Amino acid sequence: MVKLQIPATSANLGAGFDALGLALSFYNTAEMEENDHLDIKSLDNTKIPENEKNLIYISAKDLYEVCGKKLEGLTLRQTNAIPMARGLGSSSACIIAGLVGANKMLGDPLTKDDLVDLAAQIEGHPDNTAPALLGGIVTAVFDGRKVHWVKQEVYTNLKFAAIIPDFELKTNDARACLPKEVTYKDAVYNLSRAALFSASLLTGKYENLRTGVDDRLHQPYRMKLIPNIDEVFDIAYTHGAYAAYISGAGPTVMAIADGGNEFFAGKLRFSLENAGLSNWSVHELSIDNEGTKVVV
Repeated sequence: MVKLQIPATSANLGAGFDALGLALSFYNTAEMEENDHLDIKSLDNTKIPENEKNLIYISAKDLYEVCGKKLEGLTLRQTNAIPMARGLGSSSACIIAGLVGANKMLGDPLTKDDLVDLAAQIEGHPDNTAPALLGGIVTAVFDGRKVHWVKQEVYTNLKFAAIIPDFELKTNDARACLPKEVTYKDAVYNLSRAALFSASLLTGKYENLRTGVDDRLHQPYRMKLIPNIDEVFDIAYTHGAYAAYISGAGPTVMAIADGGNEFFAGKLRFSLENAGLSNWSVHELSIDNEGTKVVV
């Protein structure tokens, strides 16, 4: 039985649309082994497909096919701490679990680069799958066949507060609201800020992060699909956040604060409740630099 721990991820990081992502200390686990039939169960009562539509199984089967093998069946036990359809990479965690687990069951025939490429082919973009596998903050470009990526480990005392509402936002809906074309001016606007964010995070110029997450390609459109998000942003900045942005496709808002900002998460919860937004929960996290790992 192969047991894996897969981190949640936060993609886009504001202006780095479909290119930047980081792994967070919030985990799913998956235990799997070959079988002659499907035996899939959730260990935490999260409703998951227990048939051929299970994404971990689909991904594992894809890897077997790439290796010229056939996966007859699978015993799979999942725990799903990462909430689904909230912009924290729940589907990417399943894809990576299936690929890494299947690769282990076959004796690791594929390299890490191979897994990054295959995951992007399944998901369509690498901004969640790459950090889920690799950890740290990942900059990635998918050219349709291959992912060109750089992982950087981040050792800071920054706090990441995931502010998660009790409603879902499907990725397909969040993509459907985006414009088909953008202006040259807006493209330059985002390029400069995405570069500023990465450089500032890695060099400790945290005062630049608020400017670095400012975006014109996706956040203004997606904010219209997320009730009360303006208030959530205001609350995060009122309590000293360096930056706040829509995590992935949303609706989660990620706030970044200094490690010395005492009781940051508690202050967020208090203000959300006072604003009548108690349906938003707060989880204080840190960057996971390891990515997916086999648990002994």
